[in-house]
Amino acid sequence: MAKVIEGLYYAESHEFVKVDGEFGYIGITDYAQSQLGNVVYVDMPEEGDEVTAGEEFGAVESVKAASDLISPVSGEVVEVNEALEDEPELINKDAFENWIIKVRLSDPSELDNLLDAAAYEDICK
Repeated sequence: MAKVIEGLYYAESHEFVKVDGEFGYIGITDYAQSQLGNVVYVDMPEEGDEVTAGEEFGAVESVKAASDLISPVSGEVVEVNEALEDEPELINKDAFENWIIKVRLSDPSELDNLLDAAAYEDICK
């Protein structure tokens, strides 16, 4: 079973949000990285870009497949995880530690539309 962490918010498209005050750290879940296999490239937006809940903001490519990244929340990108530019395989080592983008949440109520850990575990079965 893939690792699922309590206290995070999950999208059915296998992204997570870790909320810290007005910011959200967005990445792909452990289940998603395990399905993709060895990650070889992460396509990320630029700092200052806006992301919209339910819309694509980048992609993760592995030796097996490419998968679009769908933002679980809306907001402004305030930071990208530059370590992933040189070492995209960090996502395979620990998907939850190696978030992809940090956003300033523009509408925290969108979090209510996401899944909690138990509900996300159910869709991964």
